[in-house]
Amino acid sequence: MATKTEFETEVAPCGRVVSGERYRDLDADGLLLDHMYYSCGCRTQLDEFHDGSVHERIVHHNGRVVTDERHMGE
Repeated sequence: MATKTEFETEVAPCGRVVSGERYRDLDADGLLLDHMYYSCGCRTQLDEFHDGSVHERIVHHNGRVVTDERHMGE
């Protein structure tokens, strides 16, 4: 079930405390999407797939990719 919620005070990847939105989707088979969009322009993305693999991406509001990692499931 997908949900979209707003938050008021979270620490963004740039270190600022800002508001934003969180999009989260989870299904019964193990798929998880957890994306956060900060008002400063930063964003985070955590995707866990059915096969156990994970993709994590963190982007600073200036566009610089801080983290872009993929881990394969077992």
